[in-house]
Amino acid sequence: MASQELFLVTLVVDDCDKAKTFYCDALGFDCVEDTQMDAIRRWLVVRPPGTSGAALLLAKADGEDQRAAVGKQAGGRVGFFLRTDDFARDYKALLANGVRFVEEPRHEVYGTVVVFEDLHGNRWDLLEPV
Repeated sequence: MASQELFLVTLVVDDCDKAKTFYCDALGFDCVEDTQMDAIRRWLVVRPPGTSGAALLLAKADGEDQRAAVGKQAGGRVGFFLRTDDFARDYKALLANGVRFVEEPRHEVYGTVVVFEDLHGNRWDLLEPV
């Protein structure tokens, strides 16, 4: 039987350098690869530390349709979920790094969660499962 896994998701951004700074400095992600492919294209991959799970390909918007999608990748819904093993630690660190939260942390049947926005307004859950 074949084995598959989701390993990379494209996130359209308006500026790769600003996006790299946000994801690596504010969120603490690791930069897995940063390669200039040609005069326009750049292969910029970031991933949460300590994991081999899915990573983000931060891709600069090219053209009107892609520029219109920046910050709206999930149409205003939470589109990205960052699982943590220590909610209090990571929430405090994100606050200290200037991450914008849209609500107060809450306890749900599935765990402790809070919604935050990335630098473009895409919504994320910080989640510690029960």
